[in-house]
This record gives sequence, C-alpha cells and structure tokens, in this order.
Amino acid sequence: MRILVVGAGGREHALTWALSRSPNVDQLYAAPGNPGIGELARCVPISAGDVTGIADFAEREAMDLTVVGPEAPLVAGLANALEERGLPVFGPTRDGAIIEGSKAYARKVCERHGIPGPRGRDFTDVAKAKAFLDELDPPYVVKADGLAAGKGVVIADDRAGAEAAIDACLVGRAFGDAGTRVVIEEHLEGEEISAIALTDGENVVALAPSQDHKRALEGDEGPNTGGMGAYSPVPAVDDDTWATIETDVLQATVVALREEGTVYRGVLYAGLMLTADGPKVLEFNCRFGDPETQALIPRIRSDMADLLASCTDGTLGQGHVEWDPRPCVNVVVASQEYPASGPTGLEITGLEAAGEVPDAYVYHAGTARKDGRVTTAGGRVLSVSALGSDLGEARARAYEAVEKIHFEGMRYRRDIGERAMGGTSG
Repeated sequence: MRILVVGAGGREHALTWALSRSPNVDQLYAAPGNPGIGELARCVPISAGDVTGIADFAEREAMDLTVVGPEAPLVAGLANALEERGLPVFGPTRDGAIIEGSKAYARKVCERHGIPGPRGRDFTDVAKAKAFLDELDPPYVVKADGLAAGKGVVIADDRAGAEAAIDACLVGRAFGDAGTRVVIEEHLEGEEISAIALTDGENVVALAPSQDHKRALEGDEGPNTGGMGAYSPVPAVDDDTWATIETDVLQATVVALREEGTVYRGVLYAGLMLTADGPKVLEFNCRFGDPETQALIPRIRSDMADLLASCTDGTLGQGHVEWDPRPCVNVVVASQEYPASGPTGLEITGLEAAGEVPDAYVYHAGTARKDGRVTTAGGRVLSVSALGSDLGEARARAYEAVEKIHFEGMRYRRDIGERAMGGTSG
C-alpha cells in the first residue's frame, strides 16, 4: 500500500509510526509532516489545508489510502475531493465532519436521536444568549460553535464571567468565524473521558477509553488548551459503563447520522462526562484526538494500515483490535506561553536520549529542522508516551523521557494520570 498521512502534529507522527510498522505498507508520504515524521515517511510541502493540492498529489502518486489527521481539512471537504477522484480516504466527508465543525449541530443531533448530553441552546444574539443564563445554575459552559483548535470553551464560575465569554465570541470575535454562534450549556459534574471509535459507516469498533488533560496547568488550572497529556486505559470506566458508551453513544451516533442522510466513515470521537445519571456527550470530534492518540497508538498491536483501510471499504466488521494490556501515559511538552503564541526557532536537545528510555516514544508536534538542528515551531512542541506494567511505571517512564529533553522555556504538566493511580480498568 501507498499511504499519505495529512497533518503535521504529534497525532500524525503517532499514526505514521503505527503505519510504518505494517508489512502491507510499501511507501509512506506525509503532507506536510514534521522532522519526526520525516524519519518514517517522505514529507511533501503541501499544507494540510490545501484541499486541491493534497487531492492532486494523492491522484498523481496513486495513493491507496489517504489518512487525514486534523479536523479543518475534513470540514473543508478533503474527503469529498478525494472520493470524487475515486481515491480511498480515511475520514468523513464534509457533511459528517460538521459534527465537529458545529457544536450547535452536534447538540441538535443528540436531541433529535436521544443521545445523552447536557441541556443547552445556541445563539447568535447577545441579549438572548445572556438571558438564557437565567435558566442555568453556575458554573456556566460557553462554547464557540465552530473550530477553535480546542480552545473555544470557557467554563465560567459566575454570571459576569459567562457574559464576558459571550461578548468575547459574539462581539469581540475572539474566535473569528468560529464564534459567530455561541453554544451555552449546563455544567456537568463527574469524570471526563474520551471515547474513540472506528467506523465504516455501519460497523463500529470502539478503541480503549482514554482521558485527556485540557487545562494548561497542574490541578486542572489555567486556560483550556488542545490537550496537555493523556493516558489509557481509564480506571473510572468499568465494563458496564463502557458497554453503555459503545451502544448508546458511539453506535447510536453513527446510526443517527445515517438516518439523517450521512454515511459516516473514519473516526468518531466523543468527549464524555461520567455523571451520576450516566455518560453524557460534551462534544464530538471527526478525527483522532490529540494527545489521546499518542496514548492509544502504543497499545494497539493490530495492523493499523489494515484497520484504517477497512473503514473505507466496508470490511471493518470482519476484524477487531488487539491490545497491549499495559497502560500508556502521554505528556505534552509545550512552549512557555502556550496556549498563547510565543517565540519559535529554539533548539531542542535530548531527543535521542529520551527515545532510549524503555518503552518510551517521542512524537514530534510543533517542530522544524534548521541547519541540521531540531527547533521549536509551535505551542505544543513534543508528545512523549511510555508504556508500563501499571500506570505508575508508565508515568515514571514518560516523565523520565521528558526530563531528558530541553529547550528554552519548555514546560509540561507534572500530574498527568495522577488521579487515576491505584485503579484498574480493562
């Protein structure tokens, strides 16, 4: 197989690494890739957002499969462009990707089909949005409707904070076009987890549960980010709860989309809150999570190329995912200012030493190569994963690897997976 991976982050590096291990893969390409991906695949200078450029390249090079990592190209219709040329693509078409592209649409799908979620409404009018706050108790959840790189959600402790978030979206346009509509929801209490499944439009195969850490600072403090680390499996998810999530959320959503006229193929990601009333959907994504993917990929023993290809040809139901039973912990290494922008071009050292830690994997995210050196090129710079006999050993190995890395201003959360210590999960 000739496979093209679209994207340039830690998620795409992890996917490329998994695909490179398949005996069925003859040639790997990445657009645009990064220095870490470049050690496994041929990187081509095409932006992930260049729908026509990627489709032209995939057609010219006769790709057997294109694997789309980020959400923005899917929302922009990359899968449509590839399918129109008769090229297999792992990722939903535009009408499926809108489940991430519009939080208001996702909420309405849940309401129409009885998929459990928080009470909420969406607004374009500032006064009506603020008036709806009267119907909820604090804290309040205010979300930009569109794509905001995981940073468009504000949890406001009081009404003043909620009104400020509404103004930031609808008046200040803090998230550009993504914030022309705002979704306001009740705040749910419980443990937040990620449920990720593969689907060929009919069959649904759930991957193992994982948990992301979205806040920038230890103790779940600071602003929301795209994710500061993750681990899998999740002790808080027992077998009965996971069976409910598979049936009532993941499978139910694929069926709901099909009933609404969309055959959804690729990854379906549900961000869930485990409440006293059962699991409830906080959000949907149309792609692999980042950094959850980096906590899942090292645990997957199945052939990744075969798994992803089976989602494009309707044969997913004929297989299953084989797992390494050991837990995996992932720690994101970020620049000092993240999630705000900051300086780039800073030299990174210690990568080789970090990769020598037993069962540790260093995935590049925001990196570049300059004059033979690897340098920083984004907010989330690296994504370091490690397997262990239990969560404690996995955490220890991940942090051992992280501590061998250095660049000016680097920071990371030191409490990834800490709350889960002492529990077990299947």
